[in-house]
Amino acid sequence: MTSAILREIRLWLGIERNQTSHAEKVISALGALVGVVAVCVIARFAFPSGLAGSTGGMLVVASMGASAVLLFAIPHGALSQPWPVILGHLVCAFIGVSCQKLFPGHAWTGGLAVGAAVGAMYYLRCIHPPGGGTALAPVIGGADIHALGFDYVLLPVATNVLILVAMAIAYNAFFSWRRYPAHLHRRRQPQPATQPSQRRFELTQEDFWAAMEKLDSYVDITSENLTELLELAKQHAESNSTHPERIESGCHYSNGKLGKAWGVRQVIDAPGEPGAGVIAYLVVAGEDAGQVGHCTQEAFREWARFEVRQQGNGRWVKI
Repeated sequence: MTSAILREIRLWLGIERNQTSHAEKVISALGALVGVVAVCVIARFAFPSGLAGSTGGMLVVASMGASAVLLFAIPHGALSQPWPVILGHLVCAFIGVSCQKLFPGHAWTGGLAVGAAVGAMYYLRCIHPPGGGTALAPVIGGADIHALGFDYVLLPVATNVLILVAMAIAYNAFFSWRRYPAHLHRRRQPQPATQPSQRRFELTQEDFWAAMEKLDSYVDITSENLTELLELAKQHAESNSTHPERIESGCHYSNGKLGKAWGVRQVIDAPGEPGAGVIAYLVVAGEDAGQVGHCTQEAFREWARFEVRQQGNGRWVKI
């Protein structure tokens, strides 16, 4: 009961299991550090006088910190690519300055700037979430930012974003599995166990586009990465496609399905003789987690695709 409640809370809060390695986390953190330091150092030394007599540190837009998270932690994400990063910031900066000039001093001007920025990014295909901060800054930034006017678009925004993108390209180039931009990313594809032409069903690019259109929501993954991910998943599935020969007490089994149809059961009690008697099991993962059930050994074996075990990060893997 308690585990089911905690699971429901986790789903409501959107807490996903992080499957990233510790090395990748460190690389991402160091990349963000290097990128933002480069922006700050260049701003300080290239423009020592700053804004209205202030220090060069003010020539760094705070939203660059949010962009650094995307560029160095999610370099292959659709929102992290050069077009949305560069154009997104520039368009949002222009809209923010325009709103401030047209409607200065109103409580709703900031909301107008961010809302207009979101709409513009959608239609220009350059959605970049930190752009919302870039649009808001010239509205709430105070006299120094207001004094810049449309110069804010070029200095600091354009300067900051170009430095950050250049650092992302240079830094990620050191790691073959995380090239930036995503177009440069190439993986050495393993030989599939079954050739695509031999498969009974084969998803197509048109299927992906139709599914994404039906979903009608922005997905932060490129279609190329999505198809690559599915192909790797197919190859992994083909490496073990038989049902377990023996069902044993205490072991965990998965039905190998996707989404709401997926489930993992732990066998509580199984007869000693294969093929005879009734199995008692507990659903430990999936839509019916926490429920107890009974079925014949043959029915359970037909349901079970393979045996699994849970790793420390909560992820279930084949044995």
